[in-house]
Amino acid sequence: MVPAPRVSDKGPRRRKRPDIIADQLRELIVAHGLRPGDPVAPEWFQPQNLKASRGTLREALQILEFQGLITSKTGPGGGIFVSAVSPDQAIRLLDNLFLFEQPSIANIYALRKWVEPELAASVAGKLSPEGLEALQSTIRLYEDEPTTAEEEYAQRLAELDFHEELTRHSDNPLLAFIGRFLLSLLREMTVCRAIYKEPNPGLRETGLHYQVRLLRALKAGDPELCRMIMRGHMIEAETYMLERAAVRVRSRRQGG
Repeated sequence: MVPAPRVSDKGPRRRKRPDIIADQLRELIVAHGLRPGDPVAPEWFQPQNLKASRGTLREALQILEFQGLITSKTGPGGGIFVSAVSPDQAIRLLDNLFLFEQPSIANIYALRKWVEPELAASVAGKLSPEGLEALQSTIRLYEDEPTTAEEEYAQRLAELDFHEELTRHSDNPLLAFIGRFLLSLLREMTVCRAIYKEPNPGLRETGLHYQVRLLRALKAGDPELCRMIMRGHMIEAETYMLERAAVRVRSRRQGG
């Protein structure tokens, strides 16, 4: 007899009833144009209207609340209300997605070399005086020579803060979100944190050089120059990070 074909564990999983109900409720919210803070009609949550048991409905509401789409309030004026998912919430969930199978430094910079130049170009000539001051204030955190290893590590993180501040001023929300997510990955990855803790005065000077040039190009409103400067910055940063990661791998092998 021919053995029955083995079912792959990686095939599409059958969706549970609470997930399906959660999708239906989400579609209702979108179809009725509800916005964060708007109350959700109580009749939407009636088991007979959704053809679901109370237990299934309760699980569906828990799913939507976990996803950040609704929030419940008790007492007078209570009920279920639409809520908004913040970028920080979404990024934390995505960080958890890659917690046990982290992307490589090369994976991250393959995107950063495209995203960061486009972010810079999208902001060129559009920064308010307050926006320029916010970018300059991040630079001031690492203008002076660090006196301790802890201070140098804080300065390396402040360099990432410069890039995150840039995302806050882009008029492309998707581009800005991807940029912030990539920065979060760099901050969370063990190998990156170890590299950031290594003393390297020259790297600080290089970062300052690129960012000062970029500020000038942003003020001048030159998107092509912004792209060029930022791409050079990303290529140099990638080269350094890959070299240091390779050194750490060799050191571990020799030590073992």
